[in-house]
Amino acid sequence: MKQIKNNKNYLLLKNWWENIDLTNFEKSFFNREIISFNQQLFRLKEKKIRIGVYGKSGVGKSSVLNSLLEKDMFKTNIINGTTTEIQSEIWTLKDQTLSSIELLDSPGFDFCNIKSSDKAYSCINHSDLVLFLVSGDVNRNELNKISSLIKDGKKIIIILNKIDLFNKNDLKEIKENIKSKLPNDLNIPIILNNGINLKNYLTKIINQYGEIFLTLNSLQLADKLFLQIKEQRLKRRQKLAQSTIGKFSTIKASAVALNPFILFDVAGSFALDTALISELSKIYGLKLKSESTRKIFKNISINNLYLGVTQVGVNTSFNLIKKVILLSAPFTNGLSLLPYGPIAIIQAAIAVHSTKILGKLAAKEIFIRSKASFIEPSIMIQNMTFNDPDIFNHINIYFSNRNLNNNVVSILP
Repeated sequence: MKQIKNNKNYLLLKNWWENIDLTNFEKSFFNREIISFNQQLFRLKEKKIRIGVYGKSGVGKSSVLNSLLEKDMFKTNIINGTTTEIQSEIWTLKDQTLSSIELLDSPGFDFCNIKSSDKAYSCINHSDLVLFLVSGDVNRNELNKISSLIKDGKKIIIILNKIDLFNKNDLKEIKENIKSKLPNDLNIPIILNNGINLKNYLTKIINQYGEIFLTLNSLQLADKLFLQIKEQRLKRRQKLAQSTIGKFSTIKASAVALNPFILFDVAGSFALDTALISELSKIYGLKLKSESTRKIFKNISINNLYLGVTQVGVNTSFNLIKKVILLSAPFTNGLSLLPYGPIAIIQAAIAVHSTKILGKLAAKEIFIRSKASFIEPSIMIQNMTFNDPDIFNHINIYFSNRNLNNNVVSILP
């Protein structure tokens, strides 16, 4: 049953990825991210989980990994900072449910330079499960790293190492202090490294939740890549949309200011507005039929009082005044024509402003509609069911930060 569900998630994600039509520019621009995601997609298919070990220098990351492997595969030394690059080894468990378990050792984030630290964090952040090692109460730097991983939706297990340095009461106090600094809605495990018990605990967790961690991380990486592609596309389309709105604003301003006939003016404005919406739909990749275009225009005008009034009421009133001025000109020796210019200028300004409002609202409406054209990774994540409330809470935190950091409204015209 698990195998069927895992294959289903893989096929859904594979189908989603194959339906994203990337330009050559995007393939080049996101080359590193695309390679990383394809590697994760392969691991999902083959059921190969990746577990990253993270922590500051000197907490014993390499020693813990060697203990799990029961071999000295990772280099250790009494001097802090022995590990300077990401290293990996395959861990084989008895009766394991996954085909492969890869353990990643990372340099201490307080020892390496900024560039290496960012690289190490990025690699650990792509892991399906993170073992965060500490050797006592967590300091501010450690807490910041834990918070960053939580915001990125990572499942974390905190391992308290070097417990032989403390007595039983000290260990209890340290665990309580660490727990008090963590989010209340997350039951992040704090496990004492006392040898075989740690290995048994991790074996149980991996066999029970390994496929869920693997699937969830694959979907999150897909979602992050999707957001990057979407943001880059929106930024490029924003310039084109702004240029198009500006062009239509100029055309409408000229037409409204020079035209004295009410019915022709209203009909012309309506035609230009629907044409603008049609052009914006092409820019944002949503091919609208004329009926859908008119419906969007109608909904926007009804829902936006200012736009509806200026489009019809104000312009109609000004056109009546202009018509009266023109008709009375022969009887006033042309003196009544004097206000015609300022009125035309006011109408032009109103036309420009209302067209810009319409363009912004239409772009937002079209963008929202275009999102429904295919299933996003975020929707797949939301549709997943989790029996474990801790995993569910991790997802909620990920989405709350995702919404805060990816407000697309600012990238629309």
